[in-house]
Amino acid sequence: MNISQYAKKRHATKAFDPSRKLPENVIAELRELIRFSPSSVNTQPWHFIVASSEEGKKRIAKAAENGYTYNVPKIRDASHVMVLCTRTTLDDAHMARVLEQEDKDQRFINPAAKAAQHGSRQLYANSHRYDLKDAQHWMEKQVYLALGTLLLGAATLEIDTVPIEGFDARVLDEELGLRAKGMTSVVLVGLGYHSGEDFNAKLPKSRLPRESVFTEL
Repeated sequence: MNISQYAKKRHATKAFDPSRKLPENVIAELRELIRFSPSSVNTQPWHFIVASSEEGKKRIAKAAENGYTYNVPKIRDASHVMVLCTRTTLDDAHMARVLEQEDKDQRFINPAAKAAQHGSRQLYANSHRYDLKDAQHWMEKQVYLALGTLLLGAATLEIDTVPIEGFDARVLDEELGLRAKGMTSVVLVGLGYHSGEDFNAKLPKSRLPRESVFTEL
C-alpha cells in the first residue's frame, strides 16, 4: 500500500450525497480505528459520539445554525457525523481506569512494570495540571491525534470526510449534555460520499514544496 497516495487523494468534502449511506461494517472499522489512536502516555482523554439518524444529525447541526450556517448541510447531508470530545479534567479516577484496563490487557510483566507505567503517566499529567497549567490544551492535542488517524484511515477505505471546527461548542455541549459527563466537544467530522456539488473534489491538492517543510540534519 502506498499510503501517501491516499493522503494526496483525500480532501475536505464540501458537499455530501445524502442518498448514499456508509455500510455498518465500514463504520465499525472506523470506530475501532479511532479507538486505537495514539495518545500521550496512553491517556485516552476522549469520547466519541456517532450520529447516523436524521434526528441525531439535526441535534448536532444546531451548533452551526448561528454563525456557521455554511456547515449545516455538511452535517445534515453526511451519512454519519462524529463528535470528537475531550475530558474537562484529567482526574485520578480516569487515570486509574486506564491503568486497570492496561493490566487487564496484560501489558505488564510484573507489578513493578505496572507501578512504573502509573508513575510515568502521573508525571506527565501532573506536569500539565500543576506546572504548565495547560491540561485542557494537552488533552485536546490528543484528540487531534485521533482526528488525524480517522481522516487518513477513512481515506484508505474510500470514505469522504470533512473536519469541522466551525460550530458553537457551548451549544453542542448543552444539547448533548456533555458538561454533566465531564466532557466538551472539540471537533466534528462528517463522513460519507461526496456529491457532484462538491467543488473541492475537482481541485488539485496544494501543499508547500518539500524543501520548505523539511530540514535534513
